[in-house]
Amino acid sequence: MEQLTDPLAGLNEIPWESLHHAYGPAVDVPEQLRALRSAEVPVRHGALSALFGNVYHQGTRWGASCHVVPFLVALIDDPDTPDRAAVADLLRSVVVGDRRDDELPFDPRRTFAAAEGVTDEQVALVERHLEAEDLFEHEEAAEVADGVAVRWEADAFHAGARHTDRYLRWLTDPDPRLAAYAAELLAWFTPDDAALAGLVAVPDSEAGAAARASANLTLGHCPVSSARIDACLYELLSAPAAIVRVTAAVGLAYRLGEELPDLALDVLTEARTSDFDADVPGWDRSVRGFVAGALHRLGLA
Repeated sequence: MEQLTDPLAGLNEIPWESLHHAYGPAVDVPEQLRALRSAEVPVRHGALSALFGNVYHQGTRWGASCHVVPFLVALIDDPDTPDRAAVADLLRSVVVGDRRDDELPFDPRRTFAAAEGVTDEQVALVERHLEAEDLFEHEEAAEVADGVAVRWEADAFHAGARHTDRYLRWLTDPDPRLAAYAAELLAWFTPDDAALAGLVAVPDSEAGAAARASANLTLGHCPVSSARIDACLYELLSAPAAIVRVTAAVGLAYRLGEELPDLALDVLTEARTSDFDADVPGWDRSVRGFVAGALHRLGLA
């Protein structure tokens, strides 16, 4: 993967001083983004922690949040960026927030309905009173504050939606954690043919088991009826890695319900009665949690 341009090109063109994050004007964000490229591990970790606190503070997005998205994407896209999977974790948090898989398939129009009609003037009003720390002493600002917060969430989500082609490209990255994060990110956006083909094509390899498992879960949540997806997941019921077999069975249970093949049910039953468990990068619940959810859908929990 060849990077032809500076991933932080245009950083100084953003009016950070007029944008806000959790602690006021976002003037410190550019340096924190640059620090993600530092050769010093403590510097990178400090910058990542600061960005989490600033633009994803306890799940809240801010006016500055959507503006960091294209730079995070470009940093991850550049193979010279260290800790790209950690940056992908931040990207996922900014774009999707603390939403769990039980909100899939995701409907942004319904979720962000409260942001419709929120004006730039209302956003500026809320930001002024947040900075002055008197938001709830100002009636007009307090009345629109919730809608403004939803708009910040929507802006961050839509900023992330512009880069699904990049997430698709990361599915084949040599770093299986990054590939797994990419697969989970794709679960939140309406899938096109290219995304579905990419998710199906993720290799079933020992090194890439986490990525394949994440792709299985995303395919399981996919609302598209597809014999190709079902055939892919069925084939993976015999994969060497338990995490791949079990997530394939989960995916089929989510997709097929009572029409689940016996082999998939056997895999789920064995996983429930064994002590097997694992985490899939990008997903909040463990594999055992997904097994319980799949069996519950089947009326067997």
